[in-house]
Amino acid sequence: MKITLYGIPNCDTVKKARVWLADQQQDFVFHDFKKQGLTREIVAGWLQHLSRDVLVNRKGTTWRALSDERKAAIVDDDSAIALMLENPSVIKRPVLDKNGTFAVSFSDAQYKQIFDK
Repeated sequence: MKITLYGIPNCDTVKKARVWLADQQQDFVFHDFKKQGLTREIVAGWLQHLSRDVLVNRKGTTWRALSDERKAAIVDDDSAIALMLENPSVIKRPVLDKNGTFAVSFSDAQYKQIFDK
């Protein structure tokens, strides 16, 4: 089983997900997308399973800091990919990839359901 958790280490939600995975003795790789970067292929892969409306955090400070023109330009997956690559902080965190099953954010109940399968 391959598990990758994407995020940034100082995000509280990412910290909770990492602790949960460790407590459940799940072997996972943490991908710090600010330090390790993201590729178009990674983000496009997420978008095959997740909606851009789920991935782009429109409630966060990064989104709110964008100009109205930049926000209005996010009209399709290509424009969303460009934004996420240009500004990874706009991605809702963490993104979990468990053998091609994807989830965004973290809750105990959500992860229990994913890992009980």
